Amino acid sequence: MTAALPQVSRESLQAMIERGEEFVLVDALSPMSYARSHLPGAINLPPDWVADRAPMRIPDLEAEVVVYCSDPDCDSSVIVGERLLEHGYRNVRHYAGGKNEWVENGLPLEGSAG
Repeated sequence: MTAALPQVSRESLQAMIERGEEFVLVDALSPMSYARSHLPGAINLPPDWVADRAPMRIPDLEAEVVVYCSDPDCDSSVIVGERLLEHGYRNVRHYAGGKNEWVENGLPLEGSAG
């Protein structure tokens, strides 16, 4: 495995979204979980999809990418982040608090249950 991914805090991520910054937010959870609820503007990229779908979903290897899953105990976002790095992406960060921390702080979700 690679070195630990750089972290992004909930406050920083929230500010990035509110300012309309250009970055790719990646939900590393299952497609069913993503359809139910995800952070605003996130795309779905579970670990098994990275090799096939990342080049189409995130064509710019220099793009700023933030990966998350449900909480700090969820490994999917770390796996996705590391696989993105292995595929040549250079600006990948990890929001470890994930969807649970986001919701606990009263922030909105998108999706059928959001």
